Amino acid sequence: MTVDPDAAEPPYEQIRARIAERARSGALPVGYKLPTVRGFAEELGLAANTVAKAYRALEADGVIETRGRNGTFIAAPGDTAAREAASAARAYAERAQRLGLGREAALDAVRDALRAVYER
Repeated sequence: MTVDPDAAEPPYEQIRARIAERARSGALPVGYKLPTVRGFAEELGLAANTVAKAYRALEADGVIETRGRNGTFIAAPGDTAAREAASAARAYAERAQRLGLGREAALDAVRDALRAVYER
């Protein structure tokens, strides 16, 4: 894997996106052990904090899981991501209702946000 220092997206996001894509495509199979943060950072010529930030984002997204001293692995798809998405959706729906938004206005806001993120 390489990181383009001149790219518009920051290095941690490039790492996050590439690992996530490879996990989704099966190029990195479930259970595949990722390099340590420090080792991967050295390999890429980056600061360890940059790789750690990417790993934290991937773990929050349910793409990877850390097993303590055993290392970091590609997680089984769906379970964590689906739970996290459902939790975020519920929190959003409750917040939109507290703000006084009707169902259609809340859905319009979600559609706009999804369009902004997915159609970059």
